[in-house]
Amino acid sequence: MAGASAEVLAASGGTARASVAPPGVSPGEVAALWASAQVTSLLKAVEDLPPAYGSLAWLRLTPGDPRKVAAIITAAEQHRRHADEEARLDRLAEEDPEAYRREIYADANAYAASLARDVARRPTAEEIRRRAVLGPARDVLATAGWPPVAIPGRPSWYRHLVDGRQVDLPTNAPQDGPARDH
Repeated sequence: MAGASAEVLAASGGTARASVAPPGVSPGEVAALWASAQVTSLLKAVEDLPPAYGSLAWLRLTPGDPRKVAAIITAAEQHRRHADEEARLDRLAEEDPEAYRREIYADANAYAASLARDVARRPTAEEIRRRAVLGPARDVLATAGWPPVAIPGRPSWYRHLVDGRQVDLPTNAPQDGPARDH
């Protein structure tokens, strides 16, 4: 709330009227201050916050429970604010349709922009296809100190390094001795 609104409410002892509001202070601001003062006053002696108006917990409150009235005032103030916002947007739609669309779609546009940045970082299908082009095949070479290497296209055959030579054998058991012909 505006500082002037708080001063009006304080100066009037909590009974401010729209007619005493200084210029620049709306009746809605005065109503909000009144509602806030009333709810604060009602809840001074109560530890719990009021349940939502119309909820089962609200229905269970006794008629004299200050939380029941506080919930009604809170709901009324929320409705007033919602109605004020709807009226403001309706006026904006009539007076400046472009500004209305910017405001209404601002969150959606921001979300779409974040999605667009994410999508832009991903490779296109064409980029993926280009990357998938296979280079020349590499020779399968056994290496000293490593186990034998499976030979592509020849199931159960392995390339071994035996006495410095590459030898293909139908076993993956390491060969420590001289190469054997199979």
